[in-house]
Amino acid sequence: MGKIVIDDQVMDNVEILAKLSLTGEERAQAMEKMQEILDYMEQLNTLDTDNVEPLVNLYDRGNVFRDDVIEDNDIKSEIVAGAPKQKDGQYMVPKTI
Repeated sequence: MGKIVIDDQVMDNVEILAKLSLTGEERAQAMEKMQEILDYMEQLNTLDTDNVEPLVNLYDRGNVFRDDVIEDNDIKSEIVAGAPKQKDGQYMVPKTI
């Protein structure tokens, strides 16, 4: 694949897709920066990565989640005990229409 060049046609498409309205100076700066990024990516493509394993995580800890253990946390009676009024183990509130 040949070198990709950011020209006016490419920049027109970028402006349309990104819904940008750039001045001439902003457009020139954006074209220059985009070309620098593409040149850097081309430089990265020349690196030999054949014997490099993909990096999934920086830390070799494995799964750090706790076991999913079912516990009996029935604290309904404690919660309802704090209600100003209660009936049949439930909060009593004023009737609203």
